[in-house]
Amino acid sequence: MEIARVLEVDAIDLSDLAFWNRKVEEREGAFATLRAERPVPFTKERGLPGLALPVGAGYWSLTRHADILEASRNPELFSSAAGATSIQSLPAQFNEFFGGMINMDDPRHGAQRRIVSRGFTPRALARLEEGVRRRADAMIDRVIERGECDFVAELAAPLPLEVIVDLMGIPESATGMVFRNTNTILGLGDPELMAGDQDLVGTALRAGAELGALMKEMAEDRRKRPREDLTSVLLNAELEGGALASEDLTSFFVLLVVAGTETTRNAISHGMKALCDHPDERRRWQADFDGLAATAVEEIVRWASPVIFMRRNLTRDTATFGPEMKAGDKVVLWYASGNRDEAVFADPHRFDVGRSPNPHVGFGGPGPHFCLGANLARREIRVVFERIFARLPDLEITGPPDRLQSNFIHGIKRMPCRFTPGRPLGA
Repeated sequence: MEIARVLEVDAIDLSDLAFWNRKVEEREGAFATLRAERPVPFTKERGLPGLALPVGAGYWSLTRHADILEASRNPELFSSAAGATSIQSLPAQFNEFFGGMINMDDPRHGAQRRIVSRGFTPRALARLEEGVRRRADAMIDRVIERGECDFVAELAAPLPLEVIVDLMGIPESATGMVFRNTNTILGLGDPELMAGDQDLVGTALRAGAELGALMKEMAEDRRKRPREDLTSVLLNAELEGGALASEDLTSFFVLLVVAGTETTRNAISHGMKALCDHPDERRRWQADFDGLAATAVEEIVRWASPVIFMRRNLTRDTATFGPEMKAGDKVVLWYASGNRDEAVFADPHRFDVGRSPNPHVGFGGPGPHFCLGANLARREIRVVFERIFARLPDLEITGPPDRLQSNFIHGIKRMPCRFTPGRPLGA
């Protein structure tokens, strides 16, 4: 990718929605300018249409990889409790319901994470392996005879959602509702998905309430009739750490379906686009899939940077990064910028399926908030491309991706593709 440094440093306004509508090359160029000339800028906050919330004074930005790592390792100074997923301060009940553990500090965060991690052990993930492959083949079977489809809706989105359906024991009849509501929650601010005059907080809360009602119904059933699913495990008070409280179970479920489906589907979508844009890298991986799978998956996550930022609030004054920051100040960790830091990544704007080392922050920085589902996401990405290479080896993207308007999720809404038609397995 050739970046375009079209903005002078004083013209870079990360709060301006117009900035996030710029071409990716121009946004990458702007972050390169910040890393070089003003790596810790202070930006005034702006309100968002439909979001009737107080507008704060502004926020500090961390654009360098090393600074993001430093903040991530120091949760006592860089707190998540006031809200991590929005630059604007959201109501406490909103953060609690939608962010769950993301919006907590220790000791409460650690206690919940220890309980929830039961479902993400190597043994638990190994049990999912065959189901992931079966789901991937079924997904391809649904489109293979047509020779074309929307890559996002039909080849990137179904697998992560269906795996979580399996993991939690959600009835398949509820899959469509879960998909619709997760799109709503993460599409806030995109004019196509949300009318400009809508109450965005109310819209998100209604979507979350529908997901929460499903979880409440499932929890009541699993307490009476436990099964071999994550919902039952999280409700098992006899295991070490005890059970999640009902309200914590609901917020974890909302977090899992939102974070666990949207981010993986966008990594897969950006990964396919990158492989089509870099055919030599695609041929290289196809020729040695197993040998390059581990590094290729990490490069896809770095390249996609599905979560663009997370926010922290300072618990005390600090000058760690140069400027004098005050207790209570907002600090935004721009993962998308850290993943292109020239001081860490050789030729960072080159897609390289064999890149090693690759210390990206696509799953967050080191520390207590590193993505709990990172290994599940890696597994899903690997299996999707294994099956695409095996069954749709000439798949090509045939039009520009329709990108989500968001400063938080690096999303693709639609992306057309075509391939040589084939036959479903067993046909």
